[in-house]
Amino acid sequence: MMTGLAPVLREATAALEGISPTPRLDAELLLAHALGMDRSAMLLRQHDINAPDSYAGLLARRMADEPVAYITGVQAFWDLELCVTPDVLIPRSDSETLLEAAVDWFGEDNAPMHIADLGTGSGALLLAALSIFPDAVGIGLDASAGALAVASDNAQRLRFTDRAQFERRDWTKADWTEGLGRFDLILCNPPYIEDAAALAPMVSDHEPHNALFAGADGLNDYRILIPSLPHLLHAGGVAFFEIGYNQADSVRALGAEAGYLTELRHDLAGNPRVIRFSLGIEE
Repeated sequence: MMTGLAPVLREATAALEGISPTPRLDAELLLAHALGMDRSAMLLRQHDINAPDSYAGLLARRMADEPVAYITGVQAFWDLELCVTPDVLIPRSDSETLLEAAVDWFGEDNAPMHIADLGTGSGALLLAALSIFPDAVGIGLDASAGALAVASDNAQRLRFTDRAQFERRDWTKADWTEGLGRFDLILCNPPYIEDAAALAPMVSDHEPHNALFAGADGLNDYRILIPSLPHLLHAGGVAFFEIGYNQADSVRALGAEAGYLTELRHDLAGNPRVIRFSLGIEE
């Protein structure tokens, strides 16, 4: 039996080479989860504690391409730690570009008061926005009852229940906007992947397809949501939509058809990531 965590982590890292782009990190996160410890605390004590028997099963799941976030049940996003299940997409750091764009737009003296998150999933965008704008209230919409249960749980655990509500709505149905009111800020990370796109098994075999795929060109949901913005935004309101790497021109054209000025924002890797829709001055 190996003593201490160092040899266990070396073997696990080697086993995950070629499976994960971050094999050492995955090995550490799974081991910390198995131990019920914070990763940093675990590493400080790696010479005087041993790996539990349960670690082998967690590692086997990761070697079968199951995402770490689904194995551990948690994912960091913005400055929050969110619970996640296979009912929701795993929040990704690229989506934080939506929040950065919103912060830049509103500045320090003009915060939004009413926020909507269309396709809320885990509640990541809405709850992060509420943490940024402490006087705001918001609603997260999703067609999935499972996703709404995850989002509601996150809101309760992070103490946002007095400011966040969640509602089951399917934007493919007629009159889906009825009774929602109008918002100062709309955030949306809709399905935008082409139906025939080849995805990594870690995504295609585990994450919910109804939150990923959006028709032959990946634009089906934009064609519904963008024309609905005039029914949801205040006159001075703004919406930020995440997009695929090759969709900027098409999505901006849909915005123009709906009467909105648009601006493209890139993520930290330099990829087209977010389109802003507003009635303000085009930049």
